[in-house]
Amino acid sequence: MRTDTADVEQLATPPAFQRISFARKFKNNLATTLFGAAFVIAVIPLLWVLWTLLERGLKPVLSTTWWTHSFNGLLPNDFGGGIYHALVGTLLEGLVCLVISVPLGIMVGVYLVEYGRQSRFAKVATFMVDILSGLPSIVAGLFIYALWITTFGFTRSGFAVALALLLLMIPVVVRVTETMLLIVPDELREAAYALGLPKWKTIMKIVLPTALSGILTGVMLGLARVLGETAPLLILVGYSASINFNLFQGELASLPLAIYMERSTGTVAGDYRMWGAALTLVVVIMLINLVASLLSKLFAIKTK
Repeated sequence: MRTDTADVEQLATPPAFQRISFARKFKNNLATTLFGAAFVIAVIPLLWVLWTLLERGLKPVLSTTWWTHSFNGLLPNDFGGGIYHALVGTLLEGLVCLVISVPLGIMVGVYLVEYGRQSRFAKVATFMVDILSGLPSIVAGLFIYALWITTFGFTRSGFAVALALLLLMIPVVVRVTETMLLIVPDELREAAYALGLPKWKTIMKIVLPTALSGILTGVMLGLARVLGETAPLLILVGYSASINFNLFQGELASLPLAIYMERSTGTVAGDYRMWGAALTLVVVIMLINLVASLLSKLFAIKTK
């Protein structure tokens, strides 16, 4: 009798894994197909752009003088020359932007997370960071022109361009720092406080090292973004086909500005140099992204 009852209960119990209905399979396959099609549609323009860059820009980039010479002395119809002058200007502007924006952005992010929290000043700072995050590059260039050149009387220079790029990069660093610090568990802070560490030492020794990997990655990606901006360059500095290492005086070339100026020549040689400069800019951005990836792995928290 007990055996019969057990058999009946076993038959009445539904199986753990039921058969998937045709409607669910159809919806799943349809969603998979749509997502795959969307991915292909998004990748096709990217591959097209990369192929065009390689097809038209690889020849000048592989030339023997491209990385060691400038465009100085070349006429619009002359082939040859190199991108050394624009590469130097881009790296100098990026270095100044990096040196100034990273400490400021990290300190603001630390204040918002560790000290400010819900204070009125922190809310104002967050509001200003939100505004700067959506600031068009042309507006940043016009602001620096009105303040640095018109008001203070300084000349157009590469340093003015770096100041404009600061306005675009600081909110990126602040947001990345704020996000990464919020991810750090509060238990780490509480354990440090329980051991008697003051707050500033807890931040320096515990919190920042834990979030350092993500902060460095965000900083490098923010730098890669601002180095491709063109609008501030057109307003704040003149273009020079020769090499200039002085950020505070004289005209200074950069990769985006070189692309624009060579395109404006309207010649075959100008297009030749334009595509080479465009591919060079892509290579520089790619190298920065690779450095960001390596730094992320190098400073990541090691776990077993």
